[in-house]
Amino acid sequence: MPMLSDIAQRKKIAYFLDPLPRDAAILEIGCGSRWVGDHLRGAGYSGYVGNDLFPPADIVGDIRTWASLGLKPESFDAIIAFEVVEHVDLFQEAFDLLRPGGQLLLTSPVPEMDWAMQLLEAVGLNQKRTSPHDHLIDFRRIPLFAPVSLRRVAGLSQWGILRKPDEPARRLAA
Repeated sequence: MPMLSDIAQRKKIAYFLDPLPRDAAILEIGCGSRWVGDHLRGAGYSGYVGNDLFPPADIVGDIRTWASLGLKPESFDAIIAFEVVEHVDLFQEAFDLLRPGGQLLLTSPVPEMDWAMQLLEAVGLNQKRTSPHDHLIDFRRIPLFAPVSLRRVAGLSQWGILRKPDEPARRLAA
């Protein structure tokens, strides 16, 4: 694993994962190498489920068709999407799957600094992207959710903890 990716994983564990309740229902969208699930299961979290387009995810398929994957609305306390939202817009799906008050945990490149991330990938210091970054968004502009904590890390990455409001569900305009 590239050096910067390894450091980022350790920091994400401390910032995002360790504070989660051990009995939380957690969905990871884009579980890829499964490092998040491996960590959570190893730390005693019993309600983790990983989703990705390819095996060995617990649930294989496109999260945008979550009902056909057997997922139920408002059934998760937390949804994790590390380095995913720059590839696919999944905010409505996350909103639909989170319980009121649930948290959406995100990381993504800072949109205006994605060029620097490409440079780090090219020299082997950062993990290579799996698909184009067609959906880069500044976390301050994410719809539907209320920000709990928004951070910029090293000027290149943005980390966000967002909360689904307790009020009745609403939908993005189609």
